[in-house]
Amino acid sequence: MVAIFAALLALAALLYTGVAIIALGRFRIRAMVAADNCPAITILRPLYGAEPGLADNFETLLTQDYAGPVQIICGVRDSDDPAIAIIGSLQARYRAAAIQMIVNPERLGANNKISNLHNMAAHAEGDIIIISDSDVALPPYALTRLSAALADPETGMASCFHGGLARAGFWSHLAAMDISYRFSPSVAVSAMIGLGHPALGPTMALRRETWESIGGFAPFANIIAEDYAIGRAVRALGLKSVIPGFCIAHGCSEQGITAMIGHELRWTRTIYGVDPVGFTGSLLTHPLPLSLLACALQPAYWPLIGIAVIARCTLAWRMDAIAGWSSGAKLLLPLRDLFSFAVFVMTFFVKRVDWRGQMLKIEPKGHISTIPENPA
Repeated sequence: MVAIFAALLALAALLYTGVAIIALGRFRIRAMVAADNCPAITILRPLYGAEPGLADNFETLLTQDYAGPVQIICGVRDSDDPAIAIIGSLQARYRAAAIQMIVNPERLGANNKISNLHNMAAHAEGDIIIISDSDVALPPYALTRLSAALADPETGMASCFHGGLARAGFWSHLAAMDISYRFSPSVAVSAMIGLGHPALGPTMALRRETWESIGGFAPFANIIAEDYAIGRAVRALGLKSVIPGFCIAHGCSEQGITAMIGHELRWTRTIYGVDPVGFTGSLLTHPLPLSLLACALQPAYWPLIGIAVIARCTLAWRMDAIAGWSSGAKLLLPLRDLFSFAVFVMTFFVKRVDWRGQMLKIEPKGHISTIPENPA
């Protein structure tokens, strides 16, 4: 009976993978939509350390083809952060660019990213506020398309479909593969069937009046899934969130198994905290491990393994076609899938996560609190 149940789960996961392949096939890099006007844009880019690809990622903000004025505000908490010098060298090369560096250690709550964004936002001048993580590279038309998406008065947020891009060797390739070949296809499925409410954290854009209506960043100071919470607040205003038809690069710089697993556990535990039912349902994004389990229980089910490998490779190739790059060698997919399944299982037992050296306790409904380094 157990073997039959495992086989049924594997079949359901294979069916889901087929749907994901179709969803990715329906995703198109859409033609440019000309906007009637180009409102002023402020890009908020929180920084932390000299991560691999930092300069290259930032330079994509400086080579946008957007016709309107663009203000770029960077933020760090410490005056000795090495990111300051890296951005300073780019400021010297792009003297015409409006770049500001804000150094402010003040904290609103446990979410350091939100505190950083809040400190930067006090200097924002644009009519559109774009939050773009430091590990993100944007195509040159990104600002134009985000602005065009927000030209619809019924749209309150636009966020970006993304693929993983390795920046630091073997483990970063495995990390990028999880983004491209597991997470992003699930976003495409949700968008296709209309069940999801896209609010993808690597790059999000809001009109200033929308951002002000949700209370700025302060309401999210103690929430780990700030992207999800901001999207929910936008929808509470009666506005929709959309994903324009293009893909951005989400850089991965993990240099070891500990860093990779720790980073992914923070993501998965975040998702589980805000949507436990949806996260549990993501079991179906693991067709190969489920097929291996079914075969271990009943060897006659071995064809499931071959079908799962073919399906996963097909999905990966389709995602590569959308992104324009490969996140990793397809020979690594079985290993990647086993790691992903292990992280999925571990998520149910994790109560605290490490976020850039800061230990956080996960509270109900995605809230967080800091854990003292030396608790009494």
